[in-house]
Amino acid sequence: MMLSIRRACLVFILIGTAFPDLLFAAEKSSAAIFVKDTLTTPGQPATVEAKLVSKHLVLIAALGGEPLELVVDGKVVAEALTGWDGRAFLTFTPKAQGLVSVQVRVGKSPRVDQAEGQANLVVWEKRQPILLIELSSLREQPAPSRVPPVGATIESEQKPLADAVEELGKLTQFYYRVIYVVEGRDGFQRSADAREWLKNHKFPTGYVLTLPVIDTNTMGTKIDELHTAGWRTVKVGVGRSKGFAEAFLQRRLEAIMVPEPSKGEVPRKAKVAKDWKEVRKKL
Repeated sequence: MMLSIRRACLVFILIGTAFPDLLFAAEKSSAAIFVKDTLTTPGQPATVEAKLVSKHLVLIAALGGEPLELVVDGKVVAEALTGWDGRAFLTFTPKAQGLVSVQVRVGKSPRVDQAEGQANLVVWEKRQPILLIELSSLREQPAPSRVPPVGATIESEQKPLADAVEELGKLTQFYYRVIYVVEGRDGFQRSADAREWLKNHKFPTGYVLTLPVIDTNTMGTKIDELHTAGWRTVKVGVGRSKGFAEAFLQRRLEAIMVPEPSKGEVPRKAKVAKDWKEVRKKL
């Protein structure tokens, strides 16, 4: 019996030594890649942030030390290893303005199966006017229920507010660029969910910006960061929450609330639109 076990171990070691790829291939784990949108200007380097996680039903864990590749127009333009938290930062310099669909995929790894994720590399001129849109202002809100919602599953089923797609399409066709502001602790997952929802409902493509919470301080800090980075044309916010609007008003910028909120939820000097057809009249 012991002799048989020793022979089996010897065969396993010999196979592992002679054909390591076969041994590792059998042990490869499935994974998923999430990518955040990136904002830059033509000729300036952009850092694309991606996260690699295991794809198990019971446990989702970050995968560190794995090679990721950034693919643009079918070519690998950058490579990086994931850190302990599964994140990797890949740098690329676009030449022309526009919206570039970028792909991040697993490189040559003996431990992880092939996986890929996509996002938008948003390349704008800084002189172009930009609207910041709180994503919740585009969605119908579910009726109050005693049953707790099931996160993104419920949100993905929410429908756009009447005329929101058409009116925002008119605003962005020739003049405005749009940044969609999304709330969520997991910025990677929330970014992917928001892009999918916007695409499914045919909203204009823009830059999806995720914040852990949308309140006066967090939103205000982000506005300041954009202005410091040279995005001075960020002057108008269209949102649903009081904190979102107040962040703009505190900086003497315009804020439009849509749809019309309940009494007491409208900050002083904020503009109110009953629906999306009225938004253009307020700009």
